[in-house]
Amino acid sequence: MNKELIINATPGGVEIALLENKKLVELHYDQTSTGFALGDLYMGKVHKLMPGMNAAFVNVGFEKDGFLHYTDLSPYAKSLLKFTNACVQLPAGSALPDFGKFSIEPEIVKTGKVNEVLSGKPNILVQILKEPISSKGPRLSCEISLPGRFIVITPFNNIVAVSKKIHSSEERKRLQKIVEAIKPKNFGVIVRTAAEGKNTAELHEDMQSLTDKWNTIMRNMQGAKPPIKVLSEQDKTTSILRDLLSEDFNRIVVNDRNIFNDARSYIQKIAPEKTEIVSFHNGSSLFDISGVTKQVKAAFGKTVTLSSGAYLVIEPTEALHVIDVNSGYKNTNTNQEENSLQTNLEAAEEVARQLRLRDLG
Repeated sequence: MNKELIINATPGGVEIALLENKKLVELHYDQTSTGFALGDLYMGKVHKLMPGMNAAFVNVGFEKDGFLHYTDLSPYAKSLLKFTNACVQLPAGSALPDFGKFSIEPEIVKTGKVNEVLSGKPNILVQILKEPISSKGPRLSCEISLPGRFIVITPFNNIVAVSKKIHSSEERKRLQKIVEAIKPKNFGVIVRTAAEGKNTAELHEDMQSLTDKWNTIMRNMQGAKPPIKVLSEQDKTTSILRDLLSEDFNRIVVNDRNIFNDARSYIQKIAPEKTEIVSFHNGSSLFDISGVTKQVKAAFGKTVTLSSGAYLVIEPTEALHVIDVNSGYKNTNTNQEENSLQTNLEAAEEVARQLRLRDLG
């Protein structure tokens, strides 16, 4: 499968299209003016406890307080509160403590109450789980995770889990053994599917990069007063490269010189052998000449036509999305059963693409 990433910079932001075998499968828009990004970490202050909802509102520095439900507190919430308080009490610029020597607190109970954990309205480290919509503030989580290319680290535990998408039991055992040998104390690790076949050096480099990020978080919290952003997630272009870049990628086209340089630098760091797939385009709209604009117009309407002449009708209702498959003006030479089979086979592939493209999940 050939994968292409088309990155089209506009005055209002960056449009990112992912094509698989020339077909549009994902479309992202990264606004330059947005104040939030999924994965950003803030040190906030609990502003209001809502025992009836078993939740809290946390001030993270924006117009609307963030919403933190008890189920998003993480089992290690007491350790997180203790850690936040310890960092704030350290003078800015002082030597970082050894996180491996941090004493982990007992886990909170799954059926507990928010006012039992967050009494006194403390400062707390939170991560953006869902961006704000309409009149609602962002959804927050204390399940802190830092994603890398091959692994994800989760502080305050020592669990190692390997992606179930790696089907070989031998490979899963190999990766688990490597990660258990190289991971620092007090960090849990999730091994991503992209780690399959990678050696110890590659995994260790990813681990080192993520623990450096954690040190940056500790450094930014020293002597700080909430609310304050302590770590920004990478921009959407870089995060897509981190999550999706694979051997199948054969082309990345960018029309902005700064993004082009950033993308090349990032790929040079994580996959030097693929640096040359990044190219710069200077001229008319990149989405127009690559056919993305045409595909967007064809894919986002109520009716989606298939190559055979069959079509889908996609309609949102209050509770769900309805997708109706219609055979259209099909070849009358085939019998009805064969006609229905071929229509449904074609529709199944397109429905999967539409679910991904429109993010209907």
